[in-house]
Amino acid sequence: MYTYEDVMTFVEEENVKFIRLAFCDIYGNQKNIAIMPAELERAFSDGISFDASAVLGFGDELHSDLFLRPDPSTLCILPWRPTNGRVVRMFCDILYPDGTPFEKDGRRILKDAVARAAAKGLTCNIGTEFEFYLFKTDEEGNRTFKPFDTAGYMDIAPEDCGENVRREICFTLLDMGIHPESSHHEEGPGQQEIDFKYSDPLSAADNAVTFKAVVKTIARRNGLYADFDPKPLPASSGNGMHINISVHSEDSVDHTPAFLAGILHHIRDITVFFNPTEQSYRRFGEMKAPKYISWSPENRSQLIRIPASHKNPCRIELRSPDPTANPYLAYALLIYAGLDGVEKNMTPPEPVNLNLFTAPPAVTDALETLPLSLGEARALAENSAFLHDVLPVDFLHS
Repeated sequence: MYTYEDVMTFVEEENVKFIRLAFCDIYGNQKNIAIMPAELERAFSDGISFDASAVLGFGDELHSDLFLRPDPSTLCILPWRPTNGRVVRMFCDILYPDGTPFEKDGRRILKDAVARAAAKGLTCNIGTEFEFYLFKTDEEGNRTFKPFDTAGYMDIAPEDCGENVRREICFTLLDMGIHPESSHHEEGPGQQEIDFKYSDPLSAADNAVTFKAVVKTIARRNGLYADFDPKPLPASSGNGMHINISVHSEDSVDHTPAFLAGILHHIRDITVFFNPTEQSYRRFGEMKAPKYISWSPENRSQLIRIPASHKNPCRIELRSPDPTANPYLAYALLIYAGLDGVEKNMTPPEPVNLNLFTAPPAVTDALETLPLSLGEARALAENSAFLHDVLPVDFLHS
């Protein structure tokens, strides 16, 4: 956890020549501007200006100046850049010219959610599981839809051709101070999974954004294309972004049931932020992707699974999100929805201890479903009193 003084010393002593100031648009796409070391002090004191009208969802040309102020605790080296004349990156807070926070900054929205939970005596930890495909590229380096291999779930080499790529990704993340927990081949041809150990929500979101950039960079270095789309191959498994969240309270009371109930209560309204593309909805209801609003212990056909655990019985896993989600918003809305459940002392419905992929209509017809199209999800969000309460109105419109 670097301080301002640490960063200034590191840049001087480690031959850093470029500092990338990173942020995300409203969809979670990483952006950055590079500055030279001579501009670093000004970045910390005043911020570095940029044209917000050129960033999707940030506004128009009328009042287009915003400023980036780096968060020194997020300093990391980009290991794939030269060691002679190093490049480092820091995530930034986005500010108006008068220094007030920009309301469409996803990091700010997540910070506010964490602070609201803390005010209620609750702390949340988040660990995320990411799935992605590795596709071959053509002679010009463009993506094809030819998978890197035809291996299946947890296969090994030589069938699993992604082993060395995953290894390189994990080592690169470790060099950046990010700790993956496990990695393996997933069910689809060329499909990979890398899971992360739990951390505080802001670090988890920063790491999620960093992870996608690392995966794409390492894949390109190996002549491959990394695809995080929810359903890149119609007949194969989709890519999920399973979010594990655990809740701890100052009063030592287990608030997990109420937290779970809050998520189930609000999930239809907030799904558009977990599944923001048309392709997202082609994944639901098959190949371990949920369709119904239900929960159950150790059951991968459910929207929420309670994983078996010897050490952390308070953990829940939300299985609907996909990697196109903005992690800052996804984690913030999970926290807000869970908090609403705790504040209103909600009770979850009875668990559905059945395989919902094979359950008869007599069972599934009684269950509410997730939105089944992007249009339906947008309409639910637009009319949600809950979302209007927890997110800035301008952000919702964007």
